[in-house]
Amino acid sequence: MSPASPVSGPHNSFRDLGLRVGHVTRTGPGQRTGVTVVLVGAEGATAGVSVRGAAPGTRETDLLSPLCLVDRVHAIVLSGGSAFGLASADGVARALYADGIGWPMGAPGEVVPIVPAAVIFDLGRGGDFGAFPSAADGAAAYAAASLGQVAGCGSVGAGTGAQAGGLAGGLGSASAVLSDGTTVAALVVVNAIGSPVDPRTGQLYAVAHGLPGEFPDLGSPGAGALAAYLRARHTELGESGLVPGGATTIGVIATDAALDKAQCAKLADVGHDGIARAIDPAHTMLDGDTLFALSTAARPAPDLGGLFALHEAAASCVTRAIGHALLTATSAAMWPGTGQERLVESYRDAFALSG
Repeated sequence: MSPASPVSGPHNSFRDLGLRVGHVTRTGPGQRTGVTVVLVGAEGATAGVSVRGAAPGTRETDLLSPLCLVDRVHAIVLSGGSAFGLASADGVARALYADGIGWPMGAPGEVVPIVPAAVIFDLGRGGDFGAFPSAADGAAAYAAASLGQVAGCGSVGAGTGAQAGGLAGGLGSASAVLSDGTTVAALVVVNAIGSPVDPRTGQLYAVAHGLPGEFPDLGSPGAGALAAYLRARHTELGESGLVPGGATTIGVIATDAALDKAQCAKLADVGHDGIARAIDPAHTMLDGDTLFALSTAARPAPDLGGLFALHEAAASCVTRAIGHALLTATSAAMWPGTGQERLVESYRDAFALSG
């Protein structure tokens, strides 16, 4: 097998790297939001970041520069709630501190957890603009991850209140194993202003980039359903859809290959190509597209050819994760009790697909 021909891992998800993922999903009265936490273990992991969108909401991204001192992180937080949702990372940091995990600062127990974070805009989608994740939600997601609970995909965690191109967005994951045994995986929250649907065919852009047999055969969307979607899309973009900072695709790429901070940053950067394959347009003035990259260093550092193969596979995992997010998302009534109230349908429901 060539380095450019990976296969998916056993679970086709972050689970293939042994990383723990925990969610808090809030869908009570007025709420449609949540938090997702990725834990990397007490020793931490090397990390980098790439921010391509023009309206990001982030924490600790400057620290991840290769020019900066700290070279390991202890968790990554993805959250709803726009800038308010960054508070969820504080709950994760406090929980890590209570467990004695963090950057050592002196005597035993004197540690500072390093917890980068990124958020999506989902304010008001549950009906209450002020219902956003808190530090307590971050701590609860940390607890869920610590227990090793199997995290799902779709309209869960940080993807609970997401939408993409007028359809229900969500959280998705995918993995790949290269010919030398290196594993790479992506976990992505899809909340884009751009569309995941090819307007010529009604197919998801991401599905065309799937591995053999990865995605179900959904059939061809009917012309009527496609026309209805395009009309709704035109109305959305012409009226209330263009909210500054109102969209964002965020996520985490991870690999067991040993990478330094600069290489992690480049891996995150190349991962954005995967967003651009699945969402059109991506990285706009209205999006805050941000990807983190982690290295657990469980395997040796790749040579130049291995690094190229890793980049290619990482971008592919991001695209495929977006496809899984869209196919597992569920329809939901958003903005209930307001003048914007409407049903945001999943891709499957909007195009009457059941495969």
